[in-house]
Amino acid sequence: MSEISLQIDGKEVAVSEGTTILEAARSLGIEIPTVCDHAQLSPYGACRICTVEADANGRTNLVASCQYPVEKDMVVRTKTEQIDKIRKVLLEQMLSHAPDSEQLVALGQIYGADRDRFEKESSFCILCGLCVRYCAEVKKKDAISFFDRGAKREIAFLPEIAMQECWDCKECFPLCPTSALQAAYVLTEALMTPSVVPTPSCGGSCGCK
Repeated sequence: MSEISLQIDGKEVAVSEGTTILEAARSLGIEIPTVCDHAQLSPYGACRICTVEADANGRTNLVASCQYPVEKDMVVRTKTEQIDKIRKVLLEQMLSHAPDSEQLVALGQIYGADRDRFEKESSFCILCGLCVRYCAEVKKKDAISFFDRGAKREIAFLPEIAMQECWDCKECFPLCPTSALQAAYVLTEALMTPSVVPTPSCGGSCGCK
């Protein structure tokens, strides 16, 4: 596989074709903050905290570095005033859901985020999808899924699968960036009300219905 040369924060690097900007930055020891990224899972781009500026082919774009592949002679900036503002607002929005999340609070301090800027939401969930993706990609069980769309979107366990698989597993709990206790609550709620089974946002096309 051919190598691609690019520049990240003034440092030159050559990486294999198909490498993401996030992976290339890490190879240089440059840390880009993430919330929804996980080494065992495919890139998802839900949190957008890893947004960077990328110059390529005469254009400058704001891209999610965990998903965006490197390009020849690309110039990437991971720390600019605009990027810091974007990360600050995104963190403030997530902190409205989980104001006591250790991970979010720590990132919020770096970017000067005000966790009281937005009205508090009732759910701890920030829809990072780590639990959904881990169950599907690593465990191959599809016991938890996204339901509804837009502002009504949420995550819930599928009772008929969860009753057989989840209580002895719970490997997704520590992945939650907001609260493992919240994951336990959502699972318990699903097991206590198995008669109410919402339709997953995939429509059941992935086999999780």
